[in-house]
Amino acid sequence: MTEGNFVDYVKIYVASGKGGRGSSHLHREKFIEKGGPDGGDGGRGGHVYIVGNQNLWTLFHLKFARHIKAGHGGDGGSSRSTGADGEDKFIEVPLGTVVKDKDTGEVLFEITDHGEKKILAKGGKGGLGNWHFRSSTNQTPRYAQPGLEGEEIDVILELKVLADVGLVGFPNAGKSTLLSVLTSAKPKIADYPFTTLKPNLGIVAYRDFQSFVIADIPGIIEGAAEGKGLGHYFLRHIERNSTLLFLIPADAPDIKKEYDILLNELTQYNPELLDKDRLIVVSKSDMLDEELKAEMKKELDKEFKENQYLFISSVTQQGLTELKDKLWKMLNN
Repeated sequence: MTEGNFVDYVKIYVASGKGGRGSSHLHREKFIEKGGPDGGDGGRGGHVYIVGNQNLWTLFHLKFARHIKAGHGGDGGSSRSTGADGEDKFIEVPLGTVVKDKDTGEVLFEITDHGEKKILAKGGKGGLGNWHFRSSTNQTPRYAQPGLEGEEIDVILELKVLADVGLVGFPNAGKSTLLSVLTSAKPKIADYPFTTLKPNLGIVAYRDFQSFVIADIPGIIEGAAEGKGLGHYFLRHIERNSTLLFLIPADAPDIKKEYDILLNELTQYNPELLDKDRLIVVSKSDMLDEELKAEMKKELDKEFKENQYLFISSVTQQGLTELKDKLWKMLNN
């Protein structure tokens, strides 16, 4: 999937169908000039559903579908025949999609399971035919109910990527390179900040044909929680990950300070993110000789527990097996 085809935010207008009119028909046939009422009911208007589809990874197919309308119900007929129901509309979305009311910002529901189906807009009820209004004092009612109007709503669909592990770090920390080495994903890699503008997903093949999903989230900068840089456009994707992998390059001026900035941005966006498992990875460690690494390890031991950080190099593939083992253990603890 190319970067331009990854769409995780769309606005659409949705309208369900109007209910059909009830019929006010009076029975007529040979030798019966004044038969009783036999008007049928109108059909209901079509519903609009949101349906989860595990084979979708993006909202790109909805990017240009600004208006989605269900069909109107058919009118009732003679001989108490009911009108046809309006055509339902089904909007398929990837798992992890949040549906919000555009005007109020209220979260209506979330889709997390394959085949999960929710009604977004209910079709209007069909009107009753005159058959229902007959009585001993009014044996030939010449009126019937009109159908009820459908519902209209402007909604926002937001995709929060479903992945087991989320890569968190500053721009140019080496997240895309690590993803390309651990998985068969081919993210854009270049020697400048914000190379990654959209989340990239990859599947890590583990032992005994087991696997887990890892997401490369666009780089965080200080002030991201207030909307600086790519702001909320990527922070919401981290909410779905059960484990967060903090990637800090070995040539960073202060590893602890960078970690604290990243952690602070996540906390400001959503304090519940602190409840997730966290692992700190010092990337680009092929630049370190043994003496420098030992010195750095001594400093890190003062700040973190020994099993809370790892040294790796995506280029030389140093420490990657240990990293996969560690992540698998964290995910299945």
